[in-house]
Amino acid sequence: MSNQVEVKSESEIVLMRESGQLLAKVFEMLDEYVKPGVSTMDINNKVENFIVNELKARPASKGQYGYQYVLNSSLNDVICHGVPKAAQVLNRKDIINLDITLEKNGYIADSSKMYVMPDASPMARKLVDVTYQAMWQGIQQVKPGATLGDIGYAIQTHAEKNGYSVVREYCGHGIGREMHEEPQVLHFGLPNQGLRLKAGMTFTIEPMINQGTAKTKTKKDGWTVVTRDKKLSAQSEHTVLVTHSGYEVLTLREEEKVKGLQ
Repeated sequence: MSNQVEVKSESEIVLMRESGQLLAKVFEMLDEYVKPGVSTMDINNKVENFIVNELKARPASKGQYGYQYVLNSSLNDVICHGVPKAAQVLNRKDIINLDITLEKNGYIADSSKMYVMPDASPMARKLVDVTYQAMWQGIQQVKPGATLGDIGYAIQTHAEKNGYSVVREYCGHGIGREMHEEPQVLHFGLPNQGLRLKAGMTFTIEPMINQGTAKTKTKKDGWTVVTRDKKLSAQSEHTVLVTHSGYEVLTLREEEKVKGLQ
């Protein structure tokens, strides 16, 4: 990761938009597929087949940092980087975050979505809703001249006023030709602090919000990060472009367009 924050050209933005819209299609496909009885490895394999064979793109996570799979499947108390397993079958009370990357024509998009099973508790549903709202609170700060601190502060304020904590060890990141570029996008902070945004910057906003304490623990597999207190965690993520007048969510899904969220 170089220390320079890249400003993308118009032609690069066109390619990033294409990758983002292909990735949105992956989640639209999963909306019908993710349900109780399906294993996280089934989901992984379905996504790989769809990205490679239907979308003619590349799952960018596979092989990155030695990771073998095309997505992270973070179930219940898993904060991030959950590893798909054939034996891990969704039950009717689960919540799960699916975090997927896709590369087309050399440019990468990164997004994640929570899936809530039919009998998930009201408390679990509230956590998922607030996390999604917190991501949007952050996105809505994005415009030229705003700061990364404005984004973090908006997310943190929304999470904490609902009684939740913000994970601090993991953050959003610049994205483009590389999956992880500068800057780091923290999900907590103070207004008017940090890097000032310019049109053409692209990065992810991906808050991880915990029901209990923000403390984390990494499992022995070296990937899976869980809540220290075993309470639930949720995450939402989009890839965002700073435009001349505000923001554009490059990974926006059809369901969100219908709600007028852009």
